[in-house]
Amino acid sequence: MKVLVIGANGQIGKHVVSLIQKNDKLEAKAMIRKEEQADFFKDLGADVAIVDLEGEIEEIAKAAEDVDAIVFTAGSGPKTGKDKTLMIDLDGAVKTIEAAKQANVKRYIMISSYDTTREAIQSAPESFAPYVVAKHYADEWLRDTDLDYTIIHPGALTNDPGKNQVALAEKVERGEVPREDIARVIVESLLHDSTIGKEFQVVTGNTPVEEAIQSL
Repeated sequence: MKVLVIGANGQIGKHVVSLIQKNDKLEAKAMIRKEEQADFFKDLGADVAIVDLEGEIEEIAKAAEDVDAIVFTAGSGPKTGKDKTLMIDLDGAVKTIEAAKQANVKRYIMISSYDTTREAIQSAPESFAPYVVAKHYADEWLRDTDLDYTIIHPGALTNDPGKNQVALAEKVERGEVPREDIARVIVESLLHDSTIGKEFQVVTGNTPVEEAIQSL
């Protein structure tokens, strides 16, 4: 299975591409914005597509023409304003969903936010609410498609080394989780069709990732 990783140069994305390239059932195609970001992925043996997520749907669809699945790990980041949250976390996500349809790619995995319910929007701090809103509507857009989707809702992300130990279910208690372990969850989700049509929250716990995915 060939996988287009959108947001590959991000902190989760780099882990995802690295793990995919270590798995003999998967191969990665890294979608990045700048040519100077390419060497990291080429050194891993991954294909590279230089595409700006703020560009046209057709450009993203072209990058997806030779893949079997899409993983959306892109994010505007905490230091950008509401405009970038809108353009990347909402519009960027929707454009990749539409690109998947154009390229006839059925499998799609979305990295969302821990809680994107209407209640979460209402209770979010003012500075964080636009991000939750963007993720809420991106998730809704994906649910309304006929794509074979999985929506992953991670807890508070850290750069700690992954433990390969998670708590994973439709609802889990709030907590932290290393980005490396979210990348492991993505890869196992790609390998297990039982995750199709599912969404779940993930935090650090006591169950190996593969076992947690198989329990869904």
